[in-house]
Amino acid sequence: MLVWQRKASVDAINNTTTLTEAERIDRLRLIRSDNVGPRTFRSLIAHCGSARAALERLPELARRGGAGGRFGIFGEQDARAELAASQKLGVSLLASEENGYPQRLATLDDAPPLLAVRGASETLMRPMIAIVGSRNASAAGLKFAGQLARELSDAGFVVISGLARGVDQAAHRASISGGTVAVLAGGHDRIYPPEHESLLAAIIEAKGAAISEMPLGHEPRARDFPRRNRLISGASLGVVVIEAAHRSGSLITARMAAEQGREVFAVPGSPLDPRAAGTNDLIKQGATLVTGASDVIDAVEPIMARPPSFPLDEPDGEPLQQDPGTSDRARITALLGPSPVSIDDLIRLADTSPAVVRTVLLELELAGKLERHGGGMVSLV
Repeated sequence: MLVWQRKASVDAINNTTTLTEAERIDRLRLIRSDNVGPRTFRSLIAHCGSARAALERLPELARRGGAGGRFGIFGEQDARAELAASQKLGVSLLASEENGYPQRLATLDDAPPLLAVRGASETLMRPMIAIVGSRNASAAGLKFAGQLARELSDAGFVVISGLARGVDQAAHRASISGGTVAVLAGGHDRIYPPEHESLLAAIIEAKGAAISEMPLGHEPRARDFPRRNRLISGASLGVVVIEAAHRSGSLITARMAAEQGREVFAVPGSPLDPRAAGTNDLIKQGATLVTGASDVIDAVEPIMARPPSFPLDEPDGEPLQQDPGTSDRARITALLGPSPVSIDDLIRLADTSPAVVRTVLLELELAGKLERHGGGMVSLV
């Protein structure tokens, strides 16, 4: 019997919520508007109650935060055009409460408010294991990646990776028949690397799936790949790293996995091969050593029976301040700097109400002056 059937996995929960077209349009407009990222989106919804109400507040909040000129709100016609173009390509834009949105990905505090999904959405509801590694992998590394992916697939897991050259593509190819998921750094119509378009087509045809948080037409840039990597690790129970040199993208994925509370696995390699330096270091730091699929399965089986931990939203229904006032705004801004600080510390040090602090932070962020980090941390840009 398959592992994912043997255990009651939260990844297989089916959501029944479906957004109305108007709600989907409003959410798309909000996340595509200037300076609105996933964390800001969540904060705006928590305080304003809906995407439509948040859209109405954006210009005023940005102006109070010091934004100059006209604030860019994504237009309704543009949102409708994006939805139509996505549907034509077979891409659905799913909210985290809808069926087909990976449940473990939804637990991230920076989960995409709308995830662009193409292919078999039911595959995304099954438990996933990520396999990542060197783009310039050795023959032995590629062989092991394929063997591990095939064994995990046979055990009922979905293999998720980044469609990159090397280890990623080897893992995808070996697990196609069992369903595999490709996470894209660009839009669904901008596949990178281009030579893997046929691989992606084979994945979709075999009841696999591809996901992205980027709009159609978005060409992947260097800074988009770490953002993609957080989706790979966030959607999975754990991440297996095969051949990763120091300062590689795969190590970024492993770090994100650890920060997200996911299991981190590493395949040991020769100390003479620089491609194994990063993976060997991960093992020294406490990553689970992997020589076969059983090492991964034994580690994640207990996790599958536990419900996922969702991030704490900012207090629902807590209204934003109409105007925090010049003195409060100046005091809160003075406490901020380039080093991240927790919102709880800001509330304590500013000696004012949480509503005032959160309102000022939203104003600064929408003005492009604030950056949000994981764990409720913020810093000036």
